[in-house]
Amino acid sequence: MSWLDRYSFRLYVRNSIWIFPALSIVVGLIGVILLHRLERELGWELDVSQETARTVMSTVAASLFTLVVVGTSALLLVVQLASAQLTPRIITLVYRNSLRKFSLSVFVFTFTFSVGVLVRIEGGVPLLTSYIAAYGFLINLALFLYFIDSIGKTVRPSSALKVVGLAGRKVIQGVYPSRLKREYRAVVKPNELLKRDPTRVILNEVDGVVLAFDRRGLVSIAERSNCLIELVPEVGDFVAAGDPLFRIFEGGQDLDAERLRKSVALGQERTLEQDPMYAFRIIVDIASKALSPAINDPTTAVLAIDQIHHLLRDVGCRNLAEGHGLDREGQVRLVYRTPDWDDFVHLAVTEIRQYGRDSIQIMRRLRAMLENLIETLPRRRASLLRLELSLLVSSSKRVFPDLDDQVLAETGDLQGMGGGDKRRTQSLSAIA
Repeated sequence: MSWLDRYSFRLYVRNSIWIFPALSIVVGLIGVILLHRLERELGWELDVSQETARTVMSTVAASLFTLVVVGTSALLLVVQLASAQLTPRIITLVYRNSLRKFSLSVFVFTFTFSVGVLVRIEGGVPLLTSYIAAYGFLINLALFLYFIDSIGKTVRPSSALKVVGLAGRKVIQGVYPSRLKREYRAVVKPNELLKRDPTRVILNEVDGVVLAFDRRGLVSIAERSNCLIELVPEVGDFVAAGDPLFRIFEGGQDLDAERLRKSVALGQERTLEQDPMYAFRIIVDIASKALSPAINDPTTAVLAIDQIHHLLRDVGCRNLAEGHGLDREGQVRLVYRTPDWDDFVHLAVTEIRQYGRDSIQIMRRLRAMLENLIETLPRRRASLLRLELSLLVSSSKRVFPDLDDQVLAETGDLQGMGGGDKRRTQSLSAIA
């Protein structure tokens, strides 16, 4: 099985909610068969009438089927609400939740098990399986209440933004594992080679967005062929059929083009596995929709800026020049593109600043974020942040003609409004 097959399988399982509930049907059937054989050999029977047992098991089975229907309906409703209120790109994260997969699997398993017990009530009432089905129903009822409570909280902006923020931190640490304070040896050879004409160009054959690539596998392929491989598109880019996918330098004539193509995963939409910009994209989309005239919810945008603030701090403390793969001897064998500091800052700030220019709350929260990042991040990160801060000041002066509003907008506040910043009080007193 190739890397692409393994990656596609893992991604499908992770993003699908039906697989484990479907498997629980098989587990339920096998479980009831094995346990019924055991209780028949041991002669275990329940001292109740068959009619009573059938009534109870029928009620349990019908109720559990209702739990499955209500649970899936609630899940679909949450998907629709999250897509409409937040962003359609949040849907995948709703399906990835382990609790929802586990809950639906338990519901389906107990339903299947109780139906299996029902058809085996003949001549006597089985003891062990009947107890498991009955008490399993009570456990399912408690789990259902927790499931509804959890899924209801999913549509809250704070919950959705927290999930995206945690996923963003994880992918940032995976793509940029090195801290900025460490020293790195400059790599000159790949840059010189990339200016030459490639010996081979491998074209893409399928339309799609680059989801991930096999970094270790490509380095190993290049090492065996004694060449340098350049991955042309960046993770998150859309690549059409016929576009360049790889460029080969210094040999590589014997490389299998199909094997190289199977080292890159393409899909319909971006994922968070190797795409740190996608976490920012989702959060900015939520903030942009909240700032739209139709919704006009700047507080949700402030919650989004809270997550962006910490993600930018994490990115700013890391070495972003990770776009190369080394072999065992330290020679560069793979070159690929990764977002730099400018990309992160522009994506994180520009759209929110433009859409929230009429909101003093957004101006204050953005200013607090930029001022804090200037103070806490290394100096090399500060120049672009100061430029964004100057653009923020220009925007507030252009939008708010009243001087008092300008003072409010140009005062940083981590809460947007209500942070009780002393500098705001001092500025107003000076004007008075």
